[in-house]
Amino acid sequence: MHGALQGVRVLDMTTMVSGPVATMILADQGADVIKVESPSGDLMRQYGSIVEGVSSSFLSCNRGKRGLCVDLKTPAGLEIIQRLAGKADVLVQNFRPGAMDRVGLGEQAIRKIRPDIIYVSISGVGETGPYSQQRIYDPIIQALSGLAELQADRESTGRPRMVRTIIPDKTTALTAAQAISAALFYRERSGEGQHIRIAMLDAMVAYLWPEAISSLSFVGRERDPASGQMGLDLVFDTRDGFITAGALSDQEWLGMCRALEREDLINDPRFITARSRIENGAARRQITSEALKQWCSADILERLHAHGVPCAPIVSRMELLDNDQVRENDLLHIFDDPHLGQVRQPRPAARFDKSPSSIRRLAPGLGGHNAEILEELGYSASLCEQLQKDGVLLTALRNQ
Repeated sequence: MHGALQGVRVLDMTTMVSGPVATMILADQGADVIKVESPSGDLMRQYGSIVEGVSSSFLSCNRGKRGLCVDLKTPAGLEIIQRLAGKADVLVQNFRPGAMDRVGLGEQAIRKIRPDIIYVSISGVGETGPYSQQRIYDPIIQALSGLAELQADRESTGRPRMVRTIIPDKTTALTAAQAISAALFYRERSGEGQHIRIAMLDAMVAYLWPEAISSLSFVGRERDPASGQMGLDLVFDTRDGFITAGALSDQEWLGMCRALEREDLINDPRFITARSRIENGAARRQITSEALKQWCSADILERLHAHGVPCAPIVSRMELLDNDQVRENDLLHIFDDPHLGQVRQPRPAARFDKSPSSIRRLAPGLGGHNAEILEELGYSASLCEQLQKDGVLLTALRNQ
């Protein structure tokens, strides 16, 4: 069985995380994704742990793709990309606004080559405005979107804090992958391609809105989202570790009180309804936190489970390798690579029963499929060799 996007060709001209992860999802779903890199390579090749010259971060953002390394500043290099665009269904780029136009690969130029192409532009904040020409990384979006303020220390300093993972980048990747699938479906019905513009800032504000910013919904009656902030209880100390537990519904709060042997809280007017528990969240968290400290993790988790309270131990990233639920989900797969040995990757999260996603290959080496791709475009072996000598193509050192 083939993936849902079998037969779709994607020209991936993105770097770092938001674009590469979006196109990696498409590759997992069967698309032929050609990753185009400059001779200096994607900067993600320098991040993460390095084994045999291969970066774990690049590997985990670019699996399933074929690699082409070409110098776009040369006329011959530009021609290669133009010819590839003529055979592509989708082109994805995340250069700063205007950069693709300057090299002759803007949306209008590409549409002359392939009128029905789906052209995707991923940016930090959009194409206009005070930040549009600034180089944007994930922390900038965390700062501008309200995410850093959302994470602020409410108990003492009020200092905003960054989330220690690049949520805006990965949220944008998911947004882009879904939008591309929708545009492919639209083209299937209408025959028309289109230009999709996705700003990381837009994706992040939309992501946060349903519960973290929703109190700004009523115009003229806005309420500070930080006041009575919704959200599950977070991390609690126990006698021998850390757990998380949340009691949103009345039934869950009843179970929490009984598990903690604090039945006196059941009819406390501060906590008798979901709304009152939100309004008195600080007091509720302090009381439950102090009660949980009296228990060992295993004992209180067993009691909370028995009383129907959502809870779990705080699992370290290393512990994921032996976590029972992760194993039950068959989540982490191991691949044999002749160059790297065994490589572990999470399987694609969405499970299709008719058109399954799969990891078809690991990430490409820099220029790893130059010859194969150019041969498909009709380039002779001698011409490829000459382009390599001229510096238009980088010699492939490794092909995964």
